[in-house]
Amino acid sequence: MQEKHGSVKVQNAVLSTAAMLFFAALCALVVFPFVVFFIASFRPGQDLLRNGLSLGIDPSRMSLANYAFLFTGEHSYFLWFRNSVLLTVLQVVLTLTVCYFVAYGLSMYRFKLRGLLFFLVIATMMVPFEILMLPLYVEIISLKLVNTTAGVVLPGLCAAGTIFFFRQYMTGLPRDLIDAGRIDGANEYRICVTIMLPLVKPAFAAMGILSAMGSWNSMLWPLLVYRDAAKFTLPIGLNTLLTPYGNDYDLLIAGSVFSVLPIVVLFLLFQRYFVDGITLGAIKG
Repeated sequence: MQEKHGSVKVQNAVLSTAAMLFFAALCALVVFPFVVFFIASFRPGQDLLRNGLSLGIDPSRMSLANYAFLFTGEHSYFLWFRNSVLLTVLQVVLTLTVCYFVAYGLSMYRFKLRGLLFFLVIATMMVPFEILMLPLYVEIISLKLVNTTAGVVLPGLCAAGTIFFFRQYMTGLPRDLIDAGRIDGANEYRICVTIMLPLVKPAFAAMGILSAMGSWNSMLWPLLVYRDAAKFTLPIGLNTLLTPYGNDYDLLIAGSVFSVLPIVVLFLLFQRYFVDGITLGAIKG
């Protein structure tokens, strides 16, 4: 009996070690490109053309010149950075607000065609954006929203994935809270905002980070809508550094590394809520 118990312990230890090694290798594989790019940001941009990206460190070629130019040089980087921050904050706040109310209605109320409406929401997740891009652009033109922030933000307000996650999360919440609120005389808006909303905070944190990442990295749709260079976001602006007439790798590499910091900081600040939201959403869904 003791021998069998000991063999089980050995098997569990081996499996645990193998799993740890597998995930460590997977983590290294994911982090490797960023580490290589981070090292390249301390080299002259010409080295990227001569030697490519590598992990080799030559102290004689390493300097802070790229970052010094990023913060002191004459360029539009921080204009693009500010535009991206403002667009991301606006899009995340509006998207989470709209999706929460839609998901609340789909999860907490019983009405005809509720299942059909939810199916239509899910169906939109199966359609690639490239197919929707042309009709959306025609609609933006008809509404005269070209070269406006509203033209960028409005098409993504009802994000199907966010609605689905909120709806699945709230389906697992007790409906007794709603009944208790109605008995106490609370109206529907107060129940939605003061009773249910605090319970959905982990889901808001999870979807907030994912929405922020999507908005921060979005390039195709803002590129189609914006016409004025002063409104360009960071991905569009960095892309303009690569031209047939010359490439500004010094600013491109340092600016690309610096552009990752806001998302990293956001994730570190809300990591606990992000994990809780994803875990509870998966269990309740």
